Amino acid sequence: MSTHVILNGRLMSGDGPVISLDNRAFHYGDGVFESIRVLNGAPCFVDAHWTRLQEGLKVLRIETPAGLDPSSIVRMITELSGACGLPNGRARLTVYRDAPGYYRPRAHTGGYTIELHPVPTPNYALNLQGHTVDIYPEMRKPVNMLAVHKTLNCQIYVMASLWCMERGLDDCLLQNDRGNIIESSSGNLFIVSNGVLYTPSLSDGCIGGVMRMQVINLAIANGIKVYECSLNPQNLLAADELFFTNAARGVQWVSAYRPKRYAHRMAQHLTGLLVARVLS
Repeated sequence: MSTHVILNGRLMSGDGPVISLDNRAFHYGDGVFESIRVLNGAPCFVDAHWTRLQEGLKVLRIETPAGLDPSSIVRMITELSGACGLPNGRARLTVYRDAPGYYRPRAHTGGYTIELHPVPTPNYALNLQGHTVDIYPEMRKPVNMLAVHKTLNCQIYVMASLWCMERGLDDCLLQNDRGNIIESSSGNLFIVSNGVLYTPSLSDGCIGGVMRMQVINLAIANGIKVYECSLNPQNLLAADELFFTNAARGVQWVSAYRPKRYAHRMAQHLTGLLVARVLS
């Protein structure tokens, strides 16, 4: 497997420096990113990723890079997949403000990179062993205009992941500054109670995940009720199932939260629907 990346539309070796030290993504986290699953050399859900990318760039006041659109994303990721010898992987599209300046930028031009990394399964697959989780207590996520977007400022997720590692947990749950449970350190959150899906509302500050919306749409199309609402720790204890979603891994089920144990029947069913969707 060879290492290649794309920088502003140009395929190049990824074995050496790609961006300069004064890049605003490095200095200030000034940008957004999308994690896109690649199956058989083709990226999944590109239109949904593009819509979210455009919303994030609008909020950050970064201009869409020249030549970047859904069709070029498909073409470049397909090219990158072939160059890297990775037909199945996780592509990361990062768009940053490509301009000089300190906190106050001198322009709003956008630049971008695309990277590709291997994944353990050739298609979406439910984890064989359920995750063990707890609530991350050290920081809470503020609810503001940036909360739903995948900005390059990911420090809270890094700190939550370190907290999990220190305690032997697979993942953890984040709260907003109001105390609501909103997501995990790596994806969106769903609980199942009596055959009904519940997921935190975007107004509570969770990431507006592409896979979150795919699961909601699949559930509704197959007669499963879904409610977007505020969730608290008591809801976790009353739930029959708890699972996380993200665009790279699909659905990942949780087996244990403190003394609570969960099944995974709905998570398995939704994974089957998801696989059928991407293969259709």
